[in-house]
Amino acid sequence: MTVDGRQVPAEADRVRMRVERHGKLQHQLADQGLDGLLLLGTSAVAYATGAQSPGCDSGRAALLRTVAVVVAGAEHPHLFTPYPEGAPAELPADHLHPAVVPDVEDGAASLAGALRVLFGAGATVGCDEVPHPLARALTGVRLVPASGVLGAAKLRKTVDELACIRQAQHINEQAMLDVQPLLRSGVTQTDLSARFLRRVVELGAEQNGIDPIWQPMPSSRADGPWTVHGDLAFPLPSARRELVEGDVIWVDTGIHVGGYASDFGRTWIVGDDPRPTARQQAQFERWRTVVDAVLAVCKPGVSALELGRAARAAEGGRKPWIEHFYLAHGIGTDSAEMPMIGTDLGDSFDERLVMAPGMVLVLEPVIWDEGAAGYRSEDIVAISDDGWTPLSDHPYDPFVAA
Repeated sequence: MTVDGRQVPAEADRVRMRVERHGKLQHQLADQGLDGLLLLGTSAVAYATGAQSPGCDSGRAALLRTVAVVVAGAEHPHLFTPYPEGAPAELPADHLHPAVVPDVEDGAASLAGALRVLFGAGATVGCDEVPHPLARALTGVRLVPASGVLGAAKLRKTVDELACIRQAQHINEQAMLDVQPLLRSGVTQTDLSARFLRRVVELGAEQNGIDPIWQPMPSSRADGPWTVHGDLAFPLPSARRELVEGDVIWVDTGIHVGGYASDFGRTWIVGDDPRPTARQQAQFERWRTVVDAVLAVCKPGVSALELGRAARAAEGGRKPWIEHFYLAHGIGTDSAEMPMIGTDLGDSFDERLVMAPGMVLVLEPVIWDEGAAGYRSEDIVAISDDGWTPLSDHPYDPFVAA
């Protein structure tokens, strides 16, 4: 696969990847007339600096924050971290700073002082999160949303970013080959999670991305949990619920490699010899028809609106995805990021979103028949110079492609 004339490598060059990401951020800062970025979100800091940090529960997240500062025109970002051993080796020592805690008064004052030194008075800085103490402490610096810079920089992946996503997806799919055989009556969702999490670590995953989902789907909306939107309740967290023969399970997992996420989705059936009914097999075939219709027109220059129309046409004019979800989403340092196709932003948004080399699509249409449950899977493709290339390659068992 080539993107912008470059071949995607078997293994990512992570130093080159960080350099090129920094270059994309600098390009967007110049294009949008900003003096820099102040980033507090975990995935945004990882994207801007390449820094690793240990996982922690949400109650400790504020105290263990990493903070990234990108100064327009500078060769390297600045990193404030309680975990300096996680900083990339090429980051200069004078750009690696002790941790700050912008969620409390003292930490906010310390960070605000550092920002005044780095930017000077009157700077306009893109920021993704602003704790109240930091908002009070910042004077002389104008904050604007960082989403314009981050979104544009992350939209098209470099060849090394694509290599990381492909490797993460491969590990995820390999682990599932050991998990699916456990799907028997009496097994619990947490049993499946335990096998999955152990296996991905053995295979080389660097971090788990989401709580693994193994959700039994009801035959109708009324049989499932109540929702504010009136649509299907998906996803729901794992529990010590025992699965029973014939349960239709919607699976969704994600792990990270090199800071990049995977996204695995399949529909499974619980049983010693699980075989879909004729109705269930037909739902799968409709799902496959929708995906094939989208991929038949998927290439650089095609709008998201055209992809959505192809999906609807393949399903007889109906929208083949959950109303509060989407037909497809991107993936990168976040498990769901731009491009988003088929959201409630509407057709005018999708019409302006044009496919380009380096974009990644996680296609996840849903075929739902009220009273007969449905079928859902996820396939990942990357837009290449001349079309698209799959980044996922996992069987659909127990469903059989026609």
